[in-house]
Amino acid sequence: MALRRLQTLRTLYWTAGIRESSYLLGSSRSYSNAISHVPELNQRSISSCLNNAHKAFPFTRGSMMTLRSTMAAELLIFSNDTRLVTTQAKAPPQARQMGALKVSMLSPGFIYEPYAPREPISFWKRWFTRSGWKRTKEDIILELKSAYAINKLRKSGYSKQTFYNEAVNRYKEINTLMATGDKTLLRKAVTERMYSALKTEIKQRESMWSKVHWEMVEPVVKIRTLRARLIGVDRNDLSKVFIQLTLEFLTKQKFEAYDSKGSVVAGDKVKEVLVRDVWVFEKSLFHPGAYWRLCGRISPQKFP
Repeated sequence: MALRRLQTLRTLYWTAGIRESSYLLGSSRSYSNAISHVPELNQRSISSCLNNAHKAFPFTRGSMMTLRSTMAAELLIFSNDTRLVTTQAKAPPQARQMGALKVSMLSPGFIYEPYAPREPISFWKRWFTRSGWKRTKEDIILELKSAYAINKLRKSGYSKQTFYNEAVNRYKEINTLMATGDKTLLRKAVTERMYSALKTEIKQRESMWSKVHWEMVEPVVKIRTLRARLIGVDRNDLSKVFIQLTLEFLTKQKFEAYDSKGSVVAGDKVKEVLVRDVWVFEKSLFHPGAYWRLCGRISPQKFP
């Protein structure tokens, strides 16, 4: 009798075990199916974050003052599952053309903390009010971030005058390529996201004018650095950073546009016009052979 009861208990336990295993297996399959759709959704959210630029990416507070972009975080998460990376994540076209075997970030794809002029406040308000003390603290932090980024850049052989000469040449080159509509060379001088925006501008311009004359009168009237920022992409390796320098250009330019018959429809190539531009240049400090590229522009209308 006792033996029969023991066999009955064993049978019940074994049956329960099978049901539990089948339930867990079913849950595991459901979970696997759900996970297989995650990268696609994350790619879309990453893209939307990049379109919102600085609003989407918080910076890491600390002595290094670096930022980990959402794209880098996503890639680090999925790097633990080789299958998901190889089947879902796609490398940029440039990386695939070079035969890269893994996803490589060629640019963060956004401007980190875009420069905007600070509203001036009086000496009395700055030093004798609570709001003034808070504003002074914020101003100091902003300046320290720029100082730290420039110091990091100097260790890689940065020279202010050399960079300014290179920036002016790049400024002139990009504007000339825009005027001639040379997209092949333009692609090498700007980041991927910036190229997409400039390509659209060229298409719109060509729909209005058949040909454009653009010329910059040298030397430039003024050039100065407004902001410098570092963007870290690996919290375990602080040497893997991008740097962005925001420059203000004040130049004299000549412009003239023509229709399909060669008639002048806009501008005058004889007149010199004073133009103010604020451009953001970007460079990787960990990719061999990296060079400065235009990654964004800030509208001068935001300036007083």
